[in-house]
Amino acid sequence: MNLCAKHKTGLVFFPAFDWAISPTHPEREERLLYTQDQVFEEGILDIDGIEEFKPDVVSSNDVRRAHFCVPDPGYVMTESHFISAGGAKTIGKAVVEKRVERGFALVRPPGHHACRVVHGARGFCNVNIEAIMIEYLRSRFGIRKVAIVDTDCHHGDGTQDIYWHDPNTLFISVHQDGRTLYPGSGFANEMGGPNAVGTTVNIPLPPNTSEEGFLHALEHCIMPIVKDFQPELIVNSAGQDNHYTDPITNMNFSARGYADLTSILKPDIAVLEGGYAIEGALPYINAGIILAMAGMDYSRLREPDYDPEKIRQSPQITKFIEESCARILGNWHQRHHLQEKIRGEEKCNERSRGIYYDTDNIQERQNEFIQICDACAGALRIDSAADNGKHVLCIHIPLGACESCRGIGQGWYDGADLDKYDHIFIQDRENDIYMEKA
Repeated sequence: MNLCAKHKTGLVFFPAFDWAISPTHPEREERLLYTQDQVFEEGILDIDGIEEFKPDVVSSNDVRRAHFCVPDPGYVMTESHFISAGGAKTIGKAVVEKRVERGFALVRPPGHHACRVVHGARGFCNVNIEAIMIEYLRSRFGIRKVAIVDTDCHHGDGTQDIYWHDPNTLFISVHQDGRTLYPGSGFANEMGGPNAVGTTVNIPLPPNTSEEGFLHALEHCIMPIVKDFQPELIVNSAGQDNHYTDPITNMNFSARGYADLTSILKPDIAVLEGGYAIEGALPYINAGIILAMAGMDYSRLREPDYDPEKIRQSPQITKFIEESCARILGNWHQRHHLQEKIRGEEKCNERSRGIYYDTDNIQERQNEFIQICDACAGALRIDSAADNGKHVLCIHIPLGACESCRGIGQGWYDGADLDKYDHIFIQDRENDIYMEKA
């Protein structure tokens, strides 16, 4: 008897043979080669209702919907980055066009540490492949409300940055506490900009959290918020470095736990992020995610060395997570009150910060201004200077911009003095236009 998937599921594989940070670096093509072997050996692609797609290649215009690349996408991306983002785009398009119900882009290089402005690579990421996919789907198919649930062990600070001011994008990141792991952010008080307070949700978990803690956060915090938000699309940034064998993190999640998470979350689209236990974890985790997305039995999924008693979290961790999730859910319910409070603070529409590109050793300084608006996400202006000598002005007019914010954004661009900057960019998402002066 042939096996049949309950939910028709699409897969894209792109190991990026020609791209690695170094031959021995954990971010290299072997991350996916073992998974491909496992999928083929287990006959997963022979299951009726599981279909493999070949990745498309994104265009520079696709990238520019999500990013200001300095000086341009071709400078900060390799061919592999265009194809990795294209794999996510391919799956997203297949799901929205209903050729499949769900889809999983098993691609690299990853992307969730790439912010709106890109001067180089940080956290193994050059561009944000989920954001490029989402903005393409919004442009092509009119999608508006999207929920992104980032389950990578590292805080998805780049995705958070891109959607910090967007009330139509719910970004939830559940990750190892930033006090103990790169990038050192993702705390519960990071809740979004003044036009989007509450639509950024961070759930930092203590080191040595096991599936009990992750699944509690999912069922008692993440799912109630997602249900309340009512997104048209749920995207899972499916990092796998919470596994108990991962060499660069300190968590105790299992492959079966990842499958349970996927089964409960029911993402429309999953996109691979981190995960560096190349042989001992990734083939099992990815097989579990695929089976869970397809609605198939994964009860026999188990790593050879799995021992739940060895990785069980302490009662103290359990208590901490329960209390923390209750507070975070409370913040969600109080988000409108919190927005009024934040808007009452002086200079709430300004933000200055430093961003370090650890992979490329670049230090950037940003000064940001957001137009406070009740009608849309607000026009955004970013003055960005990097210590590689690049100084740019970036202007964003949001999708669904009101007439006032469209005029403000265009006025910033028209009035900007090119003598002060190397490049002046405008990203007009309302009209799907990208322009620059240089």
